[in-house]
Amino acid sequence: MTLLQEIEAALGSAFAKVVGEPVETPVVPSGDLRFGDYQSNAAMALAKQRRTNPRALAQEVIDTVDLGDLATAEIAGPGFINFRVSPSCFARKAAEQIADPRLGVPTTGEGRKIVIDFSAPNVAKPMHVGHIRSTILGDSLARIAGFLGYDVIRDNHIGDWGTQFGMILHGWKTILDQDQLESDPVAELLRVYREVNALAKQDPAVLETCKGELVKLQGGDPENLQIWERCVELSKKGLQKIYDRLDVSFDHWLGESFYNERLPGLVDEFLDKGLARESDGAVCVFSSGELSDDKDPFRIHKENGWTDNPAIIRKADGGFLYATTDLATVEYRIDEWKADEIWYVVGAPQQLHFRQIFDASHRWGKDADFHHIAFGSILGEDRKLMKTRSGDNVQLVDVLDEAIERAAQAIREKNPELDGEEGREVAEIVGIGAVKFAELSQHRLTDYVFSWDRMLALQGDTAPYLQYSYVRIRSIFRKLDGAFDPAGVDLLLEADEEVHLARLAIRYGELLPTILEDHRPNLLANYLLELARAFHSFFEACPVLKAEEISVRDSRLALCELTSRVLSHGLGLLGIRCPERM
Repeated sequence: MTLLQEIEAALGSAFAKVVGEPVETPVVPSGDLRFGDYQSNAAMALAKQRRTNPRALAQEVIDTVDLGDLATAEIAGPGFINFRVSPSCFARKAAEQIADPRLGVPTTGEGRKIVIDFSAPNVAKPMHVGHIRSTILGDSLARIAGFLGYDVIRDNHIGDWGTQFGMILHGWKTILDQDQLESDPVAELLRVYREVNALAKQDPAVLETCKGELVKLQGGDPENLQIWERCVELSKKGLQKIYDRLDVSFDHWLGESFYNERLPGLVDEFLDKGLARESDGAVCVFSSGELSDDKDPFRIHKENGWTDNPAIIRKADGGFLYATTDLATVEYRIDEWKADEIWYVVGAPQQLHFRQIFDASHRWGKDADFHHIAFGSILGEDRKLMKTRSGDNVQLVDVLDEAIERAAQAIREKNPELDGEEGREVAEIVGIGAVKFAELSQHRLTDYVFSWDRMLALQGDTAPYLQYSYVRIRSIFRKLDGAFDPAGVDLLLEADEEVHLARLAIRYGELLPTILEDHRPNLLANYLLELARAFHSFFEACPVLKAEEISVRDSRLALCELTSRVLSHGLGLLGIRCPERM
């Protein structure tokens, strides 16, 4: 049980005695340590319901509550109950955390299965900077949910079907360079697509040829199917190289093509059940009429008022759309994988699409907790969408390469002795960690400016700062004669810096479950920064190896060990590794 939970339980018991029945008594960390470590507004909320004096009710609860050695309680303002935790309690909880392989983090997700749909690049196209947010955010949420005990399925719903394949098929047969295909398949397929696309814009005959190749593919033509399968295989191979560098993995790569055979039956079922109807030859899902216009995803406000905004699931020419495939995907994930929750880590512009899919799924009887985990854009230094000078999307592999090169240069300047294979490995850890942290330290809905100098700085809110903090702690232990075992060490928290470091360390278990409430890894990133800053303040104020007494030295070493474990583990949940040297 976390310290917050212990205080909450004691407060709940006191309220029950005072008012004669169980009531909600939420406790939260205090935003200002001048008013204590934790606080609750339960007395104010309950007094309002019962039309009584909140300060009087709070005083009655304080007179009743049994906090033992946890904390003292006091009234503040109109009826807040503030709790000041004793140093001995912090010491006890920190010692428990050191002995706990889970670092005090409870398992809150047991028995729940989550499918997380993230990254989802298109086949035959390289991943670009726009894929950073979905890939890194989705991976971190999957790591955190898995550690909290959820049964997590990672699904990479790649775009491996669609109109672009008509152009790729034509280009494969006419302008493909086999040698380039073998050495860099994604780049070669992109070149083929771009060249054919340009030709199709100039020559209508080329466009018709491409459409014909697509029709043959959709009709099951053996040659085109074989080419398409080869394109998918080569693209996956190229994508996997990037995922390996990012340390991102998936349980499944079920792309759009996987659901092709399900689409005709799905449309028929929607028609049979009255969930969809024909309109101008197309099959559409309209409003159920159960929601108000302003909350209904199938209604839209225009100049003349509210009007229908249907989702098309079969075009008049018989073709299917993203909505059809996404509904089939929902069906598969619930019926086959038995998903309790489905998370879509997809950009904010797709908000309406997912509102329609979720609404239609519920009406269809496919009940799960659906979440569209939306995110904003990455901007260049000019505060516009990040592009190359030619106006193309910046490729993700180029971002990673430059991050590693810049990290290597910074490391050479700071530590010239760190070279060779170890230097290259550290540069990769630091460079890729910097890119990830720049993403994960932002609120996911915020547009942010991609700045190399800022993200690779050893000072400030960066991954290198946190990695350096970890390295600095581990360097303390390298100076010891022999190994140090923190188990059984009596923690002596006397200096304010010692108390504050322990206070922050034990909040790790309180924080992690809250991240999934709104899918915000930036809460973890910000916590780790606060913990690192507290460590540096502690390190400057409290000598460790030069402490006057062995008992004080060991206590401070135990605090250092706990801090390094939390930093390393927390960064690991963000998908960021820690080097041993920098």
